[in-house]
Amino acid sequence: MFIQTEATPNPATLKFIPGKSVLASGTADFRSRSEADASPLATRLFDIDGVQGVFLGADFISVTKGTTEWQHLKPMVLGAIMEHYMSGAPVLKDDGANDRVGGNYAPEDEETVKTIVELLETRVRPAVAQDGGDITFSGFRDGIVYLHMRGACAGCPSSTATLRHGIENLLKHFCPEVEQVQAV
Repeated sequence: MFIQTEATPNPATLKFIPGKSVLASGTADFRSRSEADASPLATRLFDIDGVQGVFLGADFISVTKGTTEWQHLKPMVLGAIMEHYMSGAPVLKDDGANDRVGGNYAPEDEETVKTIVELLETRVRPAVAQDGGDITFSGFRDGIVYLHMRGACAGCPSSTATLRHGIENLLKHFCPEVEQVQAV
């Protein structure tokens, strides 16, 4: 099994591409060992000292580290991913995807929210997945769109620029009701 690795804009996160499907649908973001019970793969990765986050996408795994250097951590992560796939264990127990779209908005904003969610699904999420992350809708109130930053996007130094110059401009262009975008 050959596992490719790619750097992400977040220096604390590496993207691992196992060449096999990771999740059939959705994404799953785990920020601690206690959250990872739904995923045997994430649990195995959190067993490595220094792993602080695991994000599962369709065909990749993003791993976020603490202070441990990648030169020490990367071989252990590669080994854990390989062991997992060779074990035949599922990536997730049941439907452990945790990327459900939020519903915090007023009923009169339904059409605006539909447009926002469609833009996120078709333009934003595929782009940030290339960098090992994900951005999901959380809510819309008083002209402000609230988004969850996940995977490599969480804690990324360039995420503020992505929100302000990329996503906010896109949403404002297609939805005049949008005044601002904020991470939650």
